[in-house]
Amino acid sequence: MRKVLSFLGPYRFAVYMALFFTFVELGVELFQPFLLARIIDDGIVAGDMSVVVLWGSVMVGMSLIAFAAGILNSFYAAHASQSTGYDMRSALFNKVQSFSFANFSQFPTSSLITRMTNDVTLLQNAMFMALRIMLRAPLLVIGSVIMALIVNVKLALILVVAVPLLITFLIFMMSKAGRIFRSVQEKLDGVNGVMQENLAGIRLIKAFIRRKHESKRFSEASGQLRDRTVKALRLVELSMPVILLIMNISIMAVLWFGSFEVQTGGATVGEVVAIVNYTTRMTMALSVFSMIVMFFSRAKASSARIVDVLETEVDLVDTEESNAATRITDGKIVFNSVSFKYPDTDTYVLRNVSFEAKAGERVAILGATGSGKSTLFQLIPRLYDVDEGKITIDGKDIRDMKLNVLRKQIGFVPQEAMLFTGTIRENIAWGKETATMEEIELATKHAQLYETIKDLPNGYETRLGQKGVNLSGGQKQRLSIARALVRNPKILLLDDSTSALDVKTEQKLLKSLKEYSCTTLMITQKMSTTMKADTILLLEDGELLAKGSHDELMRSSTLYQKIYQSQFGDGGTHHA
Repeated sequence: MRKVLSFLGPYRFAVYMALFFTFVELGVELFQPFLLARIIDDGIVAGDMSVVVLWGSVMVGMSLIAFAAGILNSFYAAHASQSTGYDMRSALFNKVQSFSFANFSQFPTSSLITRMTNDVTLLQNAMFMALRIMLRAPLLVIGSVIMALIVNVKLALILVVAVPLLITFLIFMMSKAGRIFRSVQEKLDGVNGVMQENLAGIRLIKAFIRRKHESKRFSEASGQLRDRTVKALRLVELSMPVILLIMNISIMAVLWFGSFEVQTGGATVGEVVAIVNYTTRMTMALSVFSMIVMFFSRAKASSARIVDVLETEVDLVDTEESNAATRITDGKIVFNSVSFKYPDTDTYVLRNVSFEAKAGERVAILGATGSGKSTLFQLIPRLYDVDEGKITIDGKDIRDMKLNVLRKQIGFVPQEAMLFTGTIRENIAWGKETATMEEIELATKHAQLYETIKDLPNGYETRLGQKGVNLSGGQKQRLSIARALVRNPKILLLDDSTSALDVKTEQKLLKSLKEYSCTTLMITQKMSTTMKADTILLLEDGELLAKGSHDELMRSSTLYQKIYQSQFGDGGTHHA
């Protein structure tokens, strides 16, 4: 909780002002019953109307001051809580942006979304309540007991006994509710996870007519959230009847013993009325505690979830030896006995892989699904670090290069074309923020997308839907390639990025890539593409089975021959 409260630091002034006006309101509320006792004893009972008018006017004036203080308190409390929520959400987003792929495996996407939205909102609301109500309620209880003792010690002893019992009960309820509300947030993660999967795969759901199955999944997740929330609310709501029972018994005791004290001269009517008034105010304040318990318990659970993300150690960072001045000049890539396994697993995805991609070469990577091709790609821009061996670029270990420097010089086109809501121009410039319109047009020409864009009504300003839903698969792939080319990279990684292109368009694209002085590595299943490469790497079960040119592998690799024959037939005569 301390980590979360530190976000209030920049808004100390607003917090102090909110607290100041809280104390003004509190002071008025605590002093009014005391004045009421004076009006009854010195004015009404004594028959002196001047006392009634005097202190009555003072009470009205104090009420107006409390009214103004309440408005100002709300203003400053809202400013502090909303600003803190904004900073907290930004800190979470920036932390998530710094995560490595290994870190992402610790938190489901739906959970991260819940933490940045629902959990932050709960904390934001809890902070507002703390500055507006939460602090005022306990202070009102404590202040009422003190003022009651000042008015009449004997009658106030009833409250001295009742209040500690209630506070102990509420602390117990708060600790128990906190554990349940943490579970509630986890169930909310589950609901968000089902929703996210359904919205992302809605086309597949409709195509396979799986609406009933998915509705059942959602109902089950939603039902678990409902049941856990009901359990938490039942526990919290139990506090209200207990508070009212004990406080009503206290009021009856004050009236009962107060009547005897008035008769024996141990108390005045005004004092009894004042203590009953204090008891009533305490009852109202303690009644709010059930709501405070709920908010604070949920806030405590949300705070722990947010701190989990903020304190997650990013396992892939720049080292002290990392050199910001290191630049890729040629693009020569060397894998030296590289082995890798994903975090928290025991199985190596790549084992003792060694090869060299010379500067400016085109290297094709071939292999069955699960052979480690995409994993190999992810190691080059250090999306993961190797477990054994090392990778060098231009003779320098990539672990000694600054991450942002390394990645800015690499053009990466993932297997699934990922586009963002915005215009075509913005999506291409996403690869290079400072890209000019000339650079963007050149990239689209080389990606074989220029003519397609030119025929659109709004050209480069055509807006794309989420994930580029208004483009075909081939257009998405070419747009992703243009985004990588616009940065004029020294190393270009194409992860099966031409699978949706026809042969003619693909050949034009591969020819145009020769305009770039970069080392190109491409994962492909097309033998027609593989044959155009300078070097071919054949992976199987994480091991480099063979490497060489097309002609070399046709002579030396039985597996390569089988792949070739499966695409061209036994009598095929295709040459690079």
